[in-house]
Amino acid sequence: MAEIDDPDADLLARLARGEPQAARELVERKLPRMLGLAQRLLGNRAEAEEVAQEGLVRAWQQVGHWRPGQARFDTWLHEVVLNLCRDRLRRRAVRREEALDEHAEAAAFSDPGPTPEQQLDHAQHSARVAAALDALPPRQREALVLHYYQALPQAEAAALMGVSVDALESLLARARRSLRARLQDASTSAIAAPAPAPAPADPGGSPP
Repeated sequence: MAEIDDPDADLLARLARGEPQAARELVERKLPRMLGLAQRLLGNRAEAEEVAQEGLVRAWQQVGHWRPGQARFDTWLHEVVLNLCRDRLRRRAVRREEALDEHAEAAAFSDPGPTPEQQLDHAQHSARVAAALDALPPRQREALVLHYYQALPQAEAAALMGVSVDALESLLARARRSLRARLQDASTSAIAAPAPAPAPADPGGSPP
């Protein structure tokens, strides 16, 4: 099998030698991308920071065992962070189901609905995209984030998800259709929302 050319090979070698500057370079080079991946999958900045940092810690711990030429380090790091995100999403789903079981009736009446400030925020394009992305089925969201946001080639994204390239393309096609429909619905809702009624006139008139 031909060795894989890894652009991070020199950095990993310096990390294995214990160079302090290499550790800082690892964080500068990889943290923003891993943070973007985690935030788009989890929809929560604080959780995303924890996951991205944990992924880098695991990378640093494993660097001494890394075998150059076997796989690209960046692909492996994506896999680590992706699995950490999946674990968080599974635990979140379990907690959500438990909460619904315990507080079903209360939850049905406790949601006051979005505030005017929240409605204004969701009118912004970036917020609509984030909401639409979060509403996608998990596998479609993973495919979209890995290929488009993380710019991984289809073959790498498919390998990370454990599917064929054809299956990945199918997931991407469905995700694009769903995302487009959700964004159109959100835009239509924002346009159709009634304008707030004007404040009533003061029946007493202006003070003298």
